[in-house]
Amino acid sequence: MKTIRIGVFGLQRGAYYFDNILANNGEIVAVCDKAQRFVDAAAGKLGGTTAGYTNFDEFIEHPMDAVFLANYFNEHAPYAIKALEKGIHVLSECTSNGTMAEGVALVRAARKSGAFYMLAENYPFMLFNQEIRRVYQEGTLGQVMFAEGEYNHPADLYNAEYSASLRDDVRHWRNFLPATYYITHSLGPLCYATGSKPVRVTAMPVFIPRPDDCVSASFCADRAAIIMTRNDDASVFRVTGCAAFGAHENSYRVCGTKGQIENLRGTDGKIMLRYNDWEIPEGMNAENSYYPELTDKDAELIKKAGHGGGDFFVIRKFFESIRTGAKPEMDELFATRLASVAILSHRSLLADGAPFDIPDFSLESDCLKYENDNANPFWTPDGTPPNIPCCSRPDYAPSEVSLGKFKEALERRFSGDSK
Repeated sequence: MKTIRIGVFGLQRGAYYFDNILANNGEIVAVCDKAQRFVDAAAGKLGGTTAGYTNFDEFIEHPMDAVFLANYFNEHAPYAIKALEKGIHVLSECTSNGTMAEGVALVRAARKSGAFYMLAENYPFMLFNQEIRRVYQEGTLGQVMFAEGEYNHPADLYNAEYSASLRDDVRHWRNFLPATYYITHSLGPLCYATGSKPVRVTAMPVFIPRPDDCVSASFCADRAAIIMTRNDDASVFRVTGCAAFGAHENSYRVCGTKGQIENLRGTDGKIMLRYNDWEIPEGMNAENSYYPELTDKDAELIKKAGHGGGDFFVIRKFFESIRTGAKPEMDELFATRLASVAILSHRSLLADGAPFDIPDFSLESDCLKYENDNANPFWTPDGTPPNIPCCSRPDYAPSEVSLGKFKEALERRFSGDSK
């Protein structure tokens, strides 16, 4: 098995992948982060042969076959493009692009490159989502008609240490994240399971301001976005971005013409598979409830990996593509379509639910429509402020009390006092 030489950029998230890379016969030849302390920690963990950098342009000159981009959520595309232009395979954390123009540029760069691009979307590889895909691909559910995906991740608004641990500045991307943008964990598993491609989107916000005395620097009070897509196969999906409903849960459901399958909420991955009474497959019942079994050859390694084993699978899939020359399923077109749904559903939300067509960046005509679309709800690395609101109520801002508590928590974090 060929050893893949890989560099890791962004070490707060990227370091969680080290063991998965090594377990899949990868060699981490270089690491990079803007913070020297993370570079030093990674180099110490990996040993003396791994080179460390704080400058990406120097890092990407290091001899490597592939790069894993685990930097900030909205800043992946420019670095992916630089790597692709050098013929370096790219595995990118979500999201693939923070603006529509970046999506166009990314697809064009991948088209010209001899290297592969793959989105490191790990939720499709959770055991229950793999079972949903397996059953759907077998055909017993018939044609997909409707599907639901919820990524629900509430947080304690009074936990100062937790809030500060995820952000290093008031301008951090999490503080300006629209409710629709973090969509790959809800929509990605459905598209991966069914092969459906969203072509039109509409969305509505759930605006609930945070308490004035909580710990927060977030300028978005949309606690969820309810997003509807119409797809190329006539199916309709209902998904969330990153929702904050009470009680944490990730749940998915695929409904076909003959039956439906879902992971049951509150059961830690139990499957419910049901069929029409007149279309029950041989050996099955009208109603089947079970926990899927992990029978993979790498089962023990998968059990140790994060996100239900998903972190292991994305590395294995990526390396398999490099070794075999087979294009990844979650390629640049898959990735930018998800990002387009995220971005354009936010515009729908801002426009009171107006529908938007999802472009197909394999078509140059669609690329031309968006190549100069730089609408951005985030602060950029050079200090450019957002040019569109991140919240459905554009005038929303955290209270001075909340903001003050957040800044105090940041000071404690960087002073080493976590009390």
